[in-house]
Amino acid sequence: MILLTAGAFSCRESAREESPVRSVVVIISDDHTHRVIGCYGNPRVRTPHIDRIASEGVLFSRAYASAPICSASRQSILTGKYPHATGVNLLFTPFNDEQNYTMAEHLQAQGFATAIIGKTHFNDWIYQDYWERWPGYGFDTLIDEGDWRRHLERHPPRQVPPHVATRENVPHLNNTAWQKNARMLPVAFYEEDSQGTFLAEQAVNFIRSHAGERFFLWVAFHEPHAPFSFPVEYAGRYDPESLPLPEATPEDERWIPDTFRDLTEEERRGIIASYYTSVEYMDKNVGMILDALDELGLDENTVVVYTSDQGYLLNEHGRFEKHTMWEESIKSPLVLKGPEINPGERLEEVVELVDLAPTLFGMLGVPSHDALQGENLLPLILGEGDLSGRAAFAEYLEDNKAMVATKKWKYIFTTGKRDLGLGYATGKGPSGVMHRLYDLEKDPGETTNLAFSGEHRHIADSLRGLMLEWFMETHPQAAYMPSGLDTTGKLIWFCEPRDVGDEPGSELQRIFENEEPWK
Repeated sequence: MILLTAGAFSCRESAREESPVRSVVVIISDDHTHRVIGCYGNPRVRTPHIDRIASEGVLFSRAYASAPICSASRQSILTGKYPHATGVNLLFTPFNDEQNYTMAEHLQAQGFATAIIGKTHFNDWIYQDYWERWPGYGFDTLIDEGDWRRHLERHPPRQVPPHVATRENVPHLNNTAWQKNARMLPVAFYEEDSQGTFLAEQAVNFIRSHAGERFFLWVAFHEPHAPFSFPVEYAGRYDPESLPLPEATPEDERWIPDTFRDLTEEERRGIIASYYTSVEYMDKNVGMILDALDELGLDENTVVVYTSDQGYLLNEHGRFEKHTMWEESIKSPLVLKGPEINPGERLEEVVELVDLAPTLFGMLGVPSHDALQGENLLPLILGEGDLSGRAAFAEYLEDNKAMVATKKWKYIFTTGKRDLGLGYATGKGPSGVMHRLYDLEKDPGETTNLAFSGEHRHIADSLRGLMLEWFMETHPQAAYMPSGLDTTGKLIWFCEPRDVGDEPGSELQRIFENEEPWK
């Protein structure tokens, strides 16, 4: 199992002397499952622009997020470190810029113009009344939802007629069906005024104004995050009866949150249709960015990456969320194109989103740095590296769980200290310590737990040891672990988040808007 550790693929080589790549555009969506993209085999959804990136570059079929939650995953990607190493494990943990070094900071130091446009989830608003100087995280330009709202104040949007049903003018109960847009209602904006379009336009403006420079552009769309938004023109594009409706299995029953149990089939299909529609709208905005690069002649020397912070469950395992280690939620789409990359290539090796930072540094020909915990995938992309036998690691410390996965096996460890968090309680109470093992080749739906099968016990034990090794090598507090613990005890210690407000023997402090961080 030593061959499966994070350091097995040693490609952290120094920068190339010459690189044909001058700039990078990273496009990251929110909660986009790989199962709702054309190039990943879905014939029903319309995603021509993401598909184009794949057709002109490389698609990774087994790319794992480091956490199935937005803030932890995004800061992990941006730093090339696992969530426990960045210090961001919970939804509203503020990102500590002093203790982390982002891709943008590294490239800014190399002379790149840098920008982040869209969702950041740095959670710096928690201390909004106390900043003497707001952190920049290495970005020269930061444009977010607030800029869109200020834009609308200066440029009032075209009014949607009151007879057009939107999420603004339809009476509703604030229940799960409404929060997930089961009624398939658009927002009260036309496409020209919608937030995603504004963000894409700002990205295009940045590209135009920096076309003669080396730049690093991070574009973070809010779609298709619930309530799966889309503008008026996109309403009705998908017939909910024509879309697949996965079913839960007996293995799922113990873990289904109460909030999903009363959804009707009609509501479930409506949620899925809204999700597909939101994806199609987001893909249109991806196309705006690609078209700008083409128009300016920058496509020949720019790497374009499309990914998502994690996936999403669309009734798989009986849920509509992402806070799990099921394949549909913990795997992310990852496609990229650029110079030297063979078009239309599909790679089946296990990779992680923490690999993105060292990979982009390698492609740009800039030096790497020692804080990175991912691997440079450029040798693999160029056919010069071997990732066979690699494993991926992920954690979701809100629910005290972690995962390791290879091509064939997935092991999940849960302390079961609490029922599921963030409003997804099962109503069945804490589970206690749980071990789960799935054969991803024979059981891709993850329907049968083999952890307690005699003939598979050694596999679960081996992967559990690998998980512990991963924590020991990458966790900044590993040296302070109490002595005398067995493997399970050590994993329990590592799976407790150490974010703001977490103290031994106390309830985890949740930091939400309008609550003082020290209360």
